[in-house]
Amino acid sequence: MCQAFETKRRNSVKTALVTGASRGIGKAVALLLAKQGYTVGVNYLKNRAAALRTVTEILSSGGDASELPFDVGDFLQVKSGIEAFVSKYKRLDVLVLNAGISHFGLLDDVSEEEYEAVMRTNLKGAYNCVKAAAPYMTGAGKGSIVAVSSVWGETGASCEAVYSASKAGVVGLVKALAKEYALAGVRVNCVSPGFVGTEMNDRLSEKEREEFLEQIPMNRAGSPEEIARAVAFLAGDDSSYITGQVLSVNGGLYI
Repeated sequence: MCQAFETKRRNSVKTALVTGASRGIGKAVALLLAKQGYTVGVNYLKNRAAALRTVTEILSSGGDASELPFDVGDFLQVKSGIEAFVSKYKRLDVLVLNAGISHFGLLDDVSEEEYEAVMRTNLKGAYNCVKAAAPYMTGAGKGSIVAVSSVWGETGASCEAVYSASKAGVVGLVKALAKEYALAGVRVNCVSPGFVGTEMNDRLSEKEREEFLEQIPMNRAGSPEEIARAVAFLAGDDSSYITGQVLSVNGGLYI
């Protein structure tokens, strides 16, 4: 009796799968969605210890989460991972496309291998995840997909041409999919962060950080938690009439 009740309760709880959720923005998104009552799939590629810390934080706060290791650039891994998640929780309500990598350098110095690595994770990874997850959402007649792009996907950045192109591709993918899935009850949106205090920006020197902040009207970096709140808004019912949109969270860096 108790087991049957627990199974019924679990199957009635909304679920969210967050890629790249072991650290940074992805971790902040996973923690916030769990706080809002979602059961969260914490995806990661290599850093299992960090992913387990995210899962443990959620569980210790009374939420429900499980680790979900797969390479977003490998469709068979993605398909298998999402199938396992849905098999366990019987539903998929929210997909957050957060996994991403960057490469810094002039285009002339970017190798084909470096180009392929960025595109494979950032753009192909988004494609793979949506292709594997969307049938569960369209089958249920509801769902929300939120991609994490970048201000550079809107404006372009020198020395980050490949990264900018990959993130611009994510924006285009979001807008196209919003049109494809609207009648199926699935919304697709995008959050576009500006300069955020994450490990991805640790390569900057203190002087470079100061010079960058001077370009931001609010004169500070954003936090992963601020980006997470934007993602959670687009994921939830408060944005029920919003699809195909890019929500820029950048402190005024790009207006």
